[in-house]
Amino acid sequence: MAELFQLILHIDQYLGVWVAQYGAWIYLILALIIFGETGLVVLPFLPGDSLLFIAGAFGASGLLDPVLLGGILIAAAILGNTVNYQVGHFIGPKVFSRDYRFLDRKALIKTHVFYEKHGGKTIVLSRFLPLFRTFAPFVAGVAGMRWLTFQLYNALGAIVWVAGLITLGYFFGNVPIIKEHLNTIVLIGVGAAAGPAAGGVLWKLLRGNKAGQV
Repeated sequence: MAELFQLILHIDQYLGVWVAQYGAWIYLILALIIFGETGLVVLPFLPGDSLLFIAGAFGASGLLDPVLLGGILIAAAILGNTVNYQVGHFIGPKVFSRDYRFLDRKALIKTHVFYEKHGGKTIVLSRFLPLFRTFAPFVAGVAGMRWLTFQLYNALGAIVWVAGLITLGYFFGNVPIIKEHLNTIVLIGVGAAAGPAAGGVLWKLLRGNKAGQV
């Protein structure tokens, strides 16, 4: 089991072996990894960004069909978020209707209000943020975000995330310098995406605190 996790976590190094070994089944394997990262809160460590980028590079090499790959992985990402949302939605009413010592109900109510106002942007932006993309749909379910609104932004985020990274991998994934520094490039990309998002959230929190003190 430990060896399997190592293979998954370093998929950029082993994907070629997997393609040769499993053939067409590789599409299902990649879909399960994307589903696991987005749908199961216990698997936030799975390598979604690097997987999509490297898969796009293999598409450019002719080892994978990039269109088929994109369609399958977009569906997996949408389904993963949907399952995660449903789990949160199932837990949500119990959380709001009962008093738990370890749970701040006021904070949950504020989260509910936040998702009503900004939930769509959060769901889309979280696709590009490791850890956040695993927990965002769960919190949306707990907070009671409207189903149709969630699904609209869920689908939009999945399309932009999956198609965007596969396309980047298709055109740039086989460039030697990029292949050699993939992890660093992914971290820079994550930082570029996380910076504005974190800044926006911090600004809203500061504004909220000032308003509360007036």
